[in-house]
Amino acid sequence: MLGRLSNNKQEDRAISFQSIWGAGDSFAFTTEAGTNIDQITSMRINAFYACVLLISDTISTLPVDSFRRVDGNREPYRPQPSWVQRPDIDLLRTEHYQQVLISLLLDGNAFVRIYRDNSGQVANLVVIDPNRVKVTRTAVTRELIYIIDENNTYPVVAKDMLHMTEMRKAGELRGVSRVSELKDNLGLASALQSFASRFFGQGATTSGVIETPMGLNREQAKELVDGFDSRHKGFRKAHKTGILTGGAKFVRTGVNPDEAQMLDSQKFAVEQIARIFRVPPPMIGITSAGAMSYNSVEQQNINFVTHTLRPYIAKMEDAYSTLLPEGAFIRFNVDGLLRGDFATRMNGYSIGSQAGFLSVNDIRRFEDLLPVDGGEVYRVPLANVDLGAASLVETDKRVTMAQKLILSGFDPAGVLSALDLPSISHTGLPSVQLQAIAQIDPADPESVYGVK
Repeated sequence: MLGRLSNNKQEDRAISFQSIWGAGDSFAFTTEAGTNIDQITSMRINAFYACVLLISDTISTLPVDSFRRVDGNREPYRPQPSWVQRPDIDLLRTEHYQQVLISLLLDGNAFVRIYRDNSGQVANLVVIDPNRVKVTRTAVTRELIYIIDENNTYPVVAKDMLHMTEMRKAGELRGVSRVSELKDNLGLASALQSFASRFFGQGATTSGVIETPMGLNREQAKELVDGFDSRHKGFRKAHKTGILTGGAKFVRTGVNPDEAQMLDSQKFAVEQIARIFRVPPPMIGITSAGAMSYNSVEQQNINFVTHTLRPYIAKMEDAYSTLLPEGAFIRFNVDGLLRGDFATRMNGYSIGSQAGFLSVNDIRRFEDLLPVDGGEVYRVPLANVDLGAASLVETDKRVTMAQKLILSGFDPAGVLSALDLPSISHTGLPSVQLQAIAQIDPADPESVYGVK
């Protein structure tokens, strides 16, 4: 504009994604609270940082393995590809998956660059900063391509990039960032945190003015303010005694934090952030009376796994499973969350063993113990016998029913036929209910029926 006013020749400049949003940096949004919010400043909010760390740490440390479906049964996929346990050769497995989750939680997008060897197999997986990636389509085939940095003349084709999104609107190529969508909520939390820091850093007193009955020149006013601040500004000087002479007095102009309900506002802001991430407030240190009973905490942990962790786990499993052959997939073992709860883990094993779907060696494998002889046997409920002998339980119940029917006067042969039991020859000895067997004459057992 200045060039046109001065009739100077304008320099043509191309406007690109990176020139507006910053090359390799996130864009800062000005919020209603007057604070600038981007991915960097949002991580300086303690509740936001706690939620991101909680979710990313929890999922990235879960055990992961590869499987395949054979006739509906899940079997280990072997040999397991090396990238399952070491996706990035320069990072630990937990660090790689944590980078993916942090990208999802902050930007709403996670980009994993796939590098292949000469045979076409996956050799390395590298997480790319989402702010460096532009997603577009080819002009002819409309296939997705990914441009990394503005000056990259070789875009990455879709088959060489894993793109995961937290929430993608219809028709959009990129996912939605919670930082940009909820900037005003985060801006309020940032403003409250900054206010509290300045409040205590400036001596835990509200702002004000010094009134004097006489006029002061610039130098006198500056000397008065500097002298007052040097003695009272800062939390270490908050309780020093102040003296104002010459009729001067300090008049408070700010709002008292108690009157502004600063603490309640901060708590509300933290709860808002927990709601944004669907994290139970007690998991980031927000407690309330009556909400910390054993049952409520247990239910919150279940809800955390079901509604918070499971969607991210499913997205990552779906994306990484595309790197395996048809029918194979990877799974994060959520049971790893119970590693620190020995009693609950043992109780679950006991139920599985008694219900017949876990053997002793199955349990020992879960606990990284060596198998034992005979440990592959599965047992059934009630009688707790081998599966091969499970028919004994059914036969026992039929015999008990036959005994009741015969004692009630029904024909023995008819009872056996009705219950599908084989006929068994009888010794001729009467029931011990009539006479003790030690008193029966084996040569004349019928004598016990005679009346004397």
